[in-house]
Amino acid sequence: MKIRKNDQVLIISGKDKGKKGKVLQVLKLAEKLVVENINMAKKSRKPRKQGEKGQIIQVPRPLHVSNVKLICPKCGEASRLGYKATEAGKFRICKKCQQEI
Repeated sequence: MKIRKNDQVLIISGKDKGKKGKVLQVLKLAEKLVVENINMAKKSRKPRKQGEKGQIIQVPRPLHVSNVKLICPKCGEASRLGYKATEAGKFRICKKCQQEI
């Protein structure tokens, strides 16, 4: 998977289409991402201590990696990623500006 934790991404499909966010977690085997403030779901939380009330909280749910595009930190545009192999190692590159990410 080419997208990593802390990358800025643009949502390209679904109810949050057009929104931007930071990747909080990558679920490699399921090919899904958890993005900050995207795909929020309400979850009931039981009281933990005596006398405390239960709450309804919002949590970000995973979405498939095919529904996002990486925002290049160099050119600032949403683009696809590629790899470039050099003697120093393998690097991710932006397909639009050809700069190393």
